[in-house]
Amino acid sequence: MVTNLLIISIFPLAMAFAAAYDLFSMTLPNWISLALVAGFALLAPLVGIGWGAAGVQVALAFGALVVTFGLYSMGWIGGGDAKFFAATCLWLGPEQMFAYAIYAAVFGGALTLVLLFMRSLPLPATLYSQQWITRLHDSKEGVPYGIALAAAGLLVYPDTPFMAALGA
Repeated sequence: MVTNLLIISIFPLAMAFAAAYDLFSMTLPNWISLALVAGFALLAPLVGIGWGAAGVQVALAFGALVVTFGLYSMGWIGGGDAKFFAATCLWLGPEQMFAYAIYAAVFGGALTLVLLFMRSLPLPATLYSQQWITRLHDSKEGVPYGIALAAAGLLVYPDTPFMAALGA
């Protein structure tokens, strides 16, 4: 019962928090990625992920971190995005990582196009009082890519061993 509650809450809530936090602040705090890592460490043995499989997932997540930090060093993504991507990969395992990366790229591209279009239009005067909207509208700002990462994570999460443990 408690395990089932944790399965349906930790990952989805972390994704929702990350998307909202990134939308409103254009940052992804470390505590969300750390919560995902801690949640994985707690739940993996409870759903039957053995040491070998967990080791593979940790190695793949570390590989994802190396790749995304390369992207960060080139200025293509933020550091919070890099850590969040890797922590999310930890939950998904080898079977869903590729799909996650593809969905994240597609959603991120769509989000970028929407923001570029929105930024080409004048911001209504009534919205200038909302700091997060003016930041989002500013062409000098980046893209809150955590939204795309969270959406992609939620899309592939039903196919993970965690959800399989629910019988879904």
